[in-house]
Amino acid sequence: MHWHWLHPLVARPGQGAAFLALAALVALAVDRLWGEPPARWHPVVWMGQALGACGRWVAPTAPTARDLKSFWLAALYWCALAAIVLVVAALLQAAVLYVWGAPTEVCEVVVDVPGLGLEGASSVMGVLRFLLAALLLGLLLKPLFAFRLLLREVRAVEDALARSLDEGRARLAWLVSRDVAQLSADEVRQSAIESLAENLNDSVVAPLFWFAVAGLPGAALYRLANTADAMWGYRGMREGRYWEWAGKWAARADDVLSWLPARITALLLALAGGGVPLRTLAREARQTPSPNSGWPMAAMALALGVRLTKPGVYQLHAQGRAPALRDVWLAKKLASKVALTLSGIALSAIVFVVIQGAWNA
Repeated sequence: MHWHWLHPLVARPGQGAAFLALAALVALAVDRLWGEPPARWHPVVWMGQALGACGRWVAPTAPTARDLKSFWLAALYWCALAAIVLVVAALLQAAVLYVWGAPTEVCEVVVDVPGLGLEGASSVMGVLRFLLAALLLGLLLKPLFAFRLLLREVRAVEDALARSLDEGRARLAWLVSRDVAQLSADEVRQSAIESLAENLNDSVVAPLFWFAVAGLPGAALYRLANTADAMWGYRGMREGRYWEWAGKWAARADDVLSWLPARITALLLALAGGGVPLRTLAREARQTPSPNSGWPMAAMALALGVRLTKPGVYQLHAQGRAPALRDVWLAKKLASKVALTLSGIALSAIVFVVIQGAWNA
């Protein structure tokens, strides 16, 4: 059986968990140290370009009534792009897993080190292959989530707001799709905190969750779905296209894939903030039209003790105070605690597997 073509958790349940955890730690470390790769090498940028090209085919340029043709055409394009992403990601992961599980005959080229022997050299080579493969998988995973960039963009909004309200609004437009022209300084700050909470799920927790569940293909599929929702999942007109029907499939696919990660993100934020009443969290989360984004945003609002508002749509934790500059810093600190918790979970998985292996040896 050629196990190297399989998901690591299927092929080697114990070692596979440590392998995925180590790859996630590598990706988190690379993100912390260097951030995003250049746009020309960024797979999410490629996804966006493909979605943009397809969008010109699937969405009409004027409002229409019930338009099942646009709906099914968009669904077909989405599924085709998803198939391409899954196949490419699976092939890349299979290549990495082959590095880890290369035939043991490879070890025969190792010089017999005195006192080590061929068996010992084979063991050393096995460890080195494991580490190299985890490093490669971590590098492939990194572009599929973005934490450092998220923190940088939220700080950029606050820095721009400190200069002028107009600059704050203009910078916020990089983060959100809503109309920012009439937002007050308080509403700009609230929107930045909301975006931090929502994107903590979309750009960090959910990709890592799907990576743990389905490896690199899982993370890649999620990023495609989330990017498609960001570009297609609108009601009404956007950038000269009508998305009411053409965007429904992308929006629902993202809802399904984000359902559990959004609630995990909310719980992690609640824990990072010292705990919030879960019934209150659930009640506040249901105020948003989205079935998912309200959860991390409500958790952030309750943990900070502030209100977060989208004018005319919802108000989370209405009795809370208006957020101040310090609350943006605290929101970033809570998000960083969540990332640190994820790193701790990955490290704990590695330690557990190592201890279990030593115990069974």
